[in-house]
Amino acid sequence: MKLTKNLYFYPEKGMMDSNTYVIKDDTSIIIDPGLTQFLPELLQDLQRDGIDPKEIDIIANTHLHGDHCWANEAFKKISGAKILIHPSQKDSWEATVTQTSRFFGVPAVEFNHDGLFKNDRLNTGEMEFEIIPSPGHSPDSICFYCQSEKILICGDVIFNQNTGRVDLPGGSARQLKQSIERLSRLEIDYLLPGHMDIIVGREKVKRNFEFIKQYVLG
Repeated sequence: MKLTKNLYFYPEKGMMDSNTYVIKDDTSIIIDPGLTQFLPELLQDLQRDGIDPKEIDIIANTHLHGDHCWANEAFKKISGAKILIHPSQKDSWEATVTQTSRFFGVPAVEFNHDGLFKNDRLNTGEMEFEIIPSPGHSPDSICFYCQSEKILICGDVIFNQNTGRVDLPGGSARQLKQSIERLSRLEIDYLLPGHMDIIVGREKVKRNFEFIKQYVLG
């Protein structure tokens, strides 16, 4: 589903999958390919929107819980794209990947990353994103914010009238509250979470932050 000139949204397909976002630009990026078993459906969705997987240059993740990154390696083999991770994702690999997989009693996600994001600015051509570390749900959570188009791809930091859980390894209610407080100060027209519905419209986004801060975070 096309949201803006360069941005596409693909809803989660089932249990343990995640919402996927594609930035189609001079440098094209897929964020959170999701669960491997749903990859064929995702590829069909991309093709319906005229996106060839081989056009994707970078695979990125809002955080490294399996429901967001299990398909990284499979998508890399199909597309030839490079997997880039944030330094915080490398530093907290043990908690986010190994310990969280053990928590759920499933094998740890396996993929080989090709490098790190070198700074907190990501220029794709027509768009530029700020990469914002936003710990709380997981220690390695990051958000992608495009100021010019008021887009926030926020992973499991904040949802429609809810937040990501904080009881997984490395989670912190205090850090999540701080992250959401910082994000709520941004100008956002598109709030694009890792699960459930997206929120479009500045007033709706603002009301959602107010609801979260009053009724969820207390």
